[in-house]
Amino acid sequence: MSPYDPSAYPPFAVTVDLVVLTVRRHALCALVVRRGEPPFQGRWALPGGFVRGDEDLAAAAARELSEETGLCAHDAGEPGVGNGAHLEQLATYGDPKRDPRMRVVSVAHLVLAPDLPAPRAGGDANSARWAPVDELLAGGGEAPSGLAFDHARILADGVERARSKIEYSSLATAFCPPEFTVGELRRVYEAVWGVALDPRNFHRKVTGTPGFLVPAGGTTTRQGGRPAQLFRAGGATLLNPPMLRPEV
Repeated sequence: MSPYDPSAYPPFAVTVDLVVLTVRRHALCALVVRRGEPPFQGRWALPGGFVRGDEDLAAAAARELSEETGLCAHDAGEPGVGNGAHLEQLATYGDPKRDPRMRVVSVAHLVLAPDLPAPRAGGDANSARWAPVDELLAGGGEAPSGLAFDHARILADGVERARSKIEYSSLATAFCPPEFTVGELRRVYEAVWGVALDPRNFHRKVTGTPGFLVPAGGTTTRQGGRPAQLFRAGGATLLNPPMLRPEV
């Protein structure tokens, strides 16, 4: 058996890209940054960066998340607290031509957090904003106005992951504050799925699913009208029966 020769294999870089989703003004929005340097200078892109030599993928994703949003990632299996955000690995993208600089493999991560503030730009980005995902995906990645690199594909994969996962898991609560109303949770589902849901039917389903919601012991009038009961995310990670998406 011949000895392993590292020089026999081409070098390549590894990056992490973040699909950061939140609900703003009843719309599902993604964080994008305008690139300040080539390649794709001036184009919008997902936040992210190169993995450092002394960090693993999760640490790199958490660092980029903190630098871009000020958020701290929490364990994907535990509910978020404070300014924590749900962070999970999404997929790996390795087309040899995805980055014109060199061979770059990207490990994308999905980030979900409630009502995030206006973003701040950092690194090689000269501006940042929240944009409705429908607007970003309509632009695609080929047109000059579209997302840089293969980020349109990565964003589409992240949005579909979120849309499918809230059907069978309690992930939708990651878009909510620690205490929320059923109406606020319903608006998350409506924003992520892009559909209108019947309020009474939704209330019956979520309150009747064991372990999904736990009464927080208070009420709120922050949405106007009569006081609404506050809930917290329960301990259930899987929903049975699932909340299936309406066919549109």
